[in-house]
Amino acid sequence: MGGKIWKRCVPLVLTAALLWNLGGTALALDDVPAPSAVLMEAGTGRVLYEKNAHEQRPCASITKVMTLLLVMEALDAGKIKLEDQVAASAHAASMGGSDIWLKEGEVMTVDDLLKATVIMSANDAAVVLAEYVAGSEEDFVSQMDQRAAQLGMEDTVFKNCNGLDEDGHVTSAYDVALMSRALIAHEKIFDYSQVWMDSVRNGETQLVNTNKLLKTYDGITGLKTGTTGKAGSCISATAERDGLSLIGVVLGASSTKDRFDAAAKLLDYGFANWACVELPMPSLPSVAVENGVTDQVAVTAETEGPISVLVPKGQAEQVETAVSLPESIRAPVEEGQRLGEVVFRLGEDTLAQVPLYASEGMEALSLGGCFWELLRSLCAFV
Repeated sequence: MGGKIWKRCVPLVLTAALLWNLGGTALALDDVPAPSAVLMEAGTGRVLYEKNAHEQRPCASITKVMTLLLVMEALDAGKIKLEDQVAASAHAASMGGSDIWLKEGEVMTVDDLLKATVIMSANDAAVVLAEYVAGSEEDFVSQMDQRAAQLGMEDTVFKNCNGLDEDGHVTSAYDVALMSRALIAHEKIFDYSQVWMDSVRNGETQLVNTNKLLKTYDGITGLKTGTTGKAGSCISATAERDGLSLIGVVLGASSTKDRFDAAAKLLDYGFANWACVELPMPSLPSVAVENGVTDQVAVTAETEGPISVLVPKGQAEQVETAVSLPESIRAPVEEGQRLGEVVFRLGEDTLAQVPLYASEGMEALSLGGCFWELLRSLCAFV
């Protein structure tokens, strides 16, 4: 148990130590007015701040982040389309809380249902989408749990698709950051999460975004708010500035003001202290080959072009790059065979590792091959 707790504390301990050594500004636990919070950099998934990050808590409509992720994946897979017309079931129409008052049998497009779910946090619209993707909310919730497991969300159990209070429906700030990171990889979500006002039913029903940071925070891109009696005030706030994409998760705040204040503090801390910079890949030498038909094999990197890394602000020039390759390898060599890696480090902190591979295959030199090579060499002197 102690080892598990230590493992979960490591990201925050290392981050705090790195910022202290490099002159950064740390963010104290008491600075964030919420019982549970996480700040994650979206590109790398690195945790920059955490407060009770793995404490299991209800999360209200933040649940819809996973619902929206599965809908986006269904769209990408061609299983559903934005223009599809979907009828509301009696079950969907029975939802309470925040909704758009769908009536049983009422038809709406997937696009409008997404608008209502993201902008208005409509519980009924979320259920209609869930039923359309999986056939029933129950089967959809099963898919939510399966996807959560795939994402490494070890603190999460879903009981419904919209976040209404239900015993055993729990997650954690860290898990919310994980599923938020997966969702914003689908850039289509920003077509909804960045909209302040819209409408459905041919303009008859107005939608106003529940995320007030859209009006007050520079660079905000989304993502989802949630409030219930058990969960308190929650938010998963996403923002981007100068190529740095952040996810600030707040669970259990005592008021909507504290929720937005906490999210803004998390994001401010991230943008003040961290930057994403692009570093060039070094030149890659060939590797000597023993007993091969030729004496060298070319090396290629898994990633072409510059590497984007997360560093404390002002420290990009201190990043060191090291190419790790063997002096020689023995034939045969397979094309794509891993030979080494390029490592980008800042002090003792590894920022990125890029695998290196053989760019071509090479057979071992046979006895007959040796004879012909010797004969060819002799002929060269004649």
